[in-house]
Amino acid sequence: MKILILGGDGYLGWPTAMHLSKAGHDVLVVDNYLRRELCRETSGEPLFDVPNLADRAILWKETSGVSIQVAIGDLNDWSFVSEVFGSFQPNALIHYAEQPAAPYSMLNRRAAALTLHNNLGVTFNVIYGVREFCPECHIVKLGTMGEYGTPNIDIEEGWLEIEHKGRKDRFLFPRQAGSLYHTTKVMDTDMLWFYVRMWGLRVTDLMQGPVYGLETEETGGDVRLYSFLNYDEIFGTVVNRFSVQAVAGYPLTVYGRGGQTRGYLNIKDTLNCIRLAVENPANLGELRVFNQFTETFSVLELAEKVQKVGNALGLNVQVDSIPNPRKEMEEHYYNPVHTGLIDLGLQPNFLTDDVVAGILETVIQFKDRIDKRKFVKHITWK
Repeated sequence: MKILILGGDGYLGWPTAMHLSKAGHDVLVVDNYLRRELCRETSGEPLFDVPNLADRAILWKETSGVSIQVAIGDLNDWSFVSEVFGSFQPNALIHYAEQPAAPYSMLNRRAAALTLHNNLGVTFNVIYGVREFCPECHIVKLGTMGEYGTPNIDIEEGWLEIEHKGRKDRFLFPRQAGSLYHTTKVMDTDMLWFYVRMWGLRVTDLMQGPVYGLETEETGGDVRLYSFLNYDEIFGTVVNRFSVQAVAGYPLTVYGRGGQTRGYLNIKDTLNCIRLAVENPANLGELRVFNQFTETFSVLELAEKVQKVGNALGLNVQVDSIPNPRKEMEEHYYNPVHTGLIDLGLQPNFLTDDVVAGILETVIQFKDRIDKRKFVKHITWK
């Protein structure tokens, strides 16, 4: 298939491009380097330098013999969207092209406005790009499990059957986002569902949990092909951040009691989930929702796991409870369903001690580049 990857420079975008191109698909990646710019602005640069997209594509071609096309531009610019969609005519697109960090969206008014306008504006342009240039194109949008919040009932896979006063209907599962970033993802879903009903679009919405790791089948241990390893409070996902803190000798920063429970997945599983969704598309006029994670952990459980493995490597890892900057429940019920992708053939990669050790060993190679000032930036939700 011809697959368009929007946000193809990101933590997940570039590994997805390598994975799908290696599987034989014709891949075009699009990005405007917004994530890199915001990381520089907030002093949240990744642990090691990552080549630009043009250089990444050249390196991937030299390493694998497989080509990836690159286009640089802003997907909030309709003229650029028209040019890309009109010339490439994708069969499927993967929509990563959003400001991805909850803490950034809560930083100040400017950051909140950027998050709102970028995320919703890009989704709106994507919908119109598909409508005008490739109406049968399958939109695969990366949502987040954070859209659901932590309700005191089981979280179904996107939809909920309701019986009320003797009548029955089916609705999108209620959402109660915990940040402005997560709220924009809820609004993405609502907008896509509206245009699925109006125009018969073909959409898969992936409610993804936090991702960890760097190593994929395509990198083969070649650090030059790795994605970003952010470890700051804004852009660093929790397992990656804890791993860098452990190597740096910095106490793992558990928010409050650490009972916040979420669904997590290995970066390898993100790639496999995306490929399964793309190669088994939704029907025209269908909004299909998958909950994309493999295991659930509390934050404290993750810290204790990193501590255990780190200590076995001789790191002397400490765990520290710090005041929670977020407005969230620290102890709650959490039981989300996640069968759809398993039914399509997903074979999960679990967070074993060996996987944690692999992340720590990668970080150790760059220990001298760790800046401890990046770990805590005191961004509060209140």
